Amino acid sequence: MIRPRFLPRYLLLTGFLLFIAVAIPNPLLSQFNIDVSKVGTTSAPFLEIEVGSKAVGMGSAFVAVANDATALYWNPAGISRLSGNEMVFIHTEWIANINYDFVGTVFPLGDLGVIGISIISLSTDEMKVRTVDKPEGTGELFSVGDLAVGIAYARNLTTRFSIGFNGKYIRQKIWHMSASGFAIDIGTLFTTPFAGMKIGMSISNFGGKMQMLGKDTFVNFDLAPDQEGSNDRIPANLKTDEFSLPLLFRVGLALEVFNFNSSRMIMAVDAAHPNDNTEYINVGAEYSSNDWLFLRTGFKNLFLLDGEEGLTIGAGIKYALGSNLSIRIDYSYQDFGRLNNAQSFSLALAY
Repeated sequence: MIRPRFLPRYLLLTGFLLFIAVAIPNPLLSQFNIDVSKVGTTSAPFLEIEVGSKAVGMGSAFVAVANDATALYWNPAGISRLSGNEMVFIHTEWIANINYDFVGTVFPLGDLGVIGISIISLSTDEMKVRTVDKPEGTGELFSVGDLAVGIAYARNLTTRFSIGFNGKYIRQKIWHMSASGFAIDIGTLFTTPFAGMKIGMSISNFGGKMQMLGKDTFVNFDLAPDQEGSNDRIPANLKTDEFSLPLLFRVGLALEVFNFNSSRMIMAVDAAHPNDNTEYINVGAEYSSNDWLFLRTGFKNLFLLDGEEGLTIGAGIKYALGSNLSIRIDYSYQDFGRLNNAQSFSLALAY
């Protein structure tokens, strides 16, 4: 807790930390001549859609905050800091009328640690199958669906240091084609002696490659089309490439700027290094009053090459239904520039 008379120095310190985190990476990145985006070069890109109205409202600067069940996505070490059971349901109205949903639940096991289960689902409405010969549709319909199911374990190794792991099964499907694979997330969370500032780190989607397989690659092939009597109905399959998962490394800082008179503010900053894009910075803040009203804002993807995302805002309310039961409802809005916006709604139960 920071007392009012110490507030100015902590505000100054927080501003300095944010300046260091935002200003220094830009010249450093220029040393690596990173000027080419690699978007679209990995499999399962839905794993990069960020989870949680609370986190997104804070500009997705959440790897060091990680204080609710969405830590299963951001930093699995964070679930070790939860004192009770928690379940969260999230629906996101993603761009291009895509539905994105997340369900996560966390169960503390006392001294044994904490376990968590999460499900991510992405789906679209059915669409017409169109070909060059029939651009208005063949009369058939197809759909797209992605799924990730994770089981996490985390534990406090000391009173300040926590570590967590999240293993997950991943599956993508489009019409008659599908791909599957496995990955693991690893996270750590450390509370420093300095004013309770937290340092978080996570590596997400570390795993093998995925390859689309199915009957849609079937073709009839003619080995010798120029020879008389050649068979033009030899069954064959087109070979699809294998693609790596979207590996992502995040490191972040979070600091409680003030906490007095039932008012509290947290500021956070994350730096991210993906394998399918350039590095970027997220910054955000959350203000809470009486632990029931929450206001959030942030800015995403600073220094990202060809980035569309930017300002985020969010709000939430928390209501106690009993001595051991509470409900929290959160909302977030993301500006996507030319791609309009994305909105997310979350419902969390703590019991």
